[in-house]
Amino acid sequence: MQRSLLLRCSNSICLPPPNSHRLRPPSLKLQSAPIAASSGAQLSLTFSQNYRTAPNRLRCSVSESEWKQDREMATADEQQDPRIARISSAIRVIPDFPKPGIMFQDITTLLLDTKAFKDTIDLFVERYRDKNISVVAGVEARGFIFGPPIALAIGAKFVPMRKPNKLPGEVISEEYSLEYGTDKMEMHVGAVEAGERALVIDDLIATGGTLCAAVKLLERVGVHVVECACVIELLGLKGRERLGDRPLFVLVNST
Repeated sequence: MQRSLLLRCSNSICLPPPNSHRLRPPSLKLQSAPIAASSGAQLSLTFSQNYRTAPNRLRCSVSESEWKQDREMATADEQQDPRIARISSAIRVIPDFPKPGIMFQDITTLLLDTKAFKDTIDLFVERYRDKNISVVAGVEARGFIFGPPIALAIGAKFVPMRKPNKLPGEVISEEYSLEYGTDKMEMHVGAVEAGERALVIDDLIATGGTLCAAVKLLERVGVHVVECACVIELLGLKGRERLGDRPLFVLVNST
């Protein structure tokens, strides 16, 4: 696994979106010297919705339109942020979990590192503090970890987006497809109001099913989703494509 520090994670700095290999010439590769590297036999990976692979590159990502705009604003002193490297190094990789051939990204070690955990929250807060967001919607279950401190810091309410039969009150639901079968995302009726501005947060985006369902649920009741945000993105599973034109912001990318 090899990790490289690429860009500072801020409102004005981003990296090319995952499909930018068709847009980006070789001269735009911004990698510096690897932070850490190791060699060994590679495992054959099989992915599903909840599988995670070890991050081997770091970058901040938003939608393609924002990338084009923000890239023009980039300056040399904004191209590195040590917090990103600290966050990535705090994520533990568990081989062969939940089954052989899978490299699982475990954020519990990030939570044990108080500096890296604070850095993660701070980076999100810096991005969303001035965007007039009134709702932070956390996707079950790890979105419940990152969502509440972000909501408190920016003065927004926190709304849990849960799997079926977990919320006690009246709910509205949105069905989404899995590799085999379907599932649902639910939210309490009355938790949000039409016209509110929301951030949808989760720890990781893989195929994008749960994140997309959460967004659709909010949009159905008239909420404007300003952006989706995750700590980690698994590029190979094309979750960003499933979100369509909805903007996505991540701190660490895994290829």
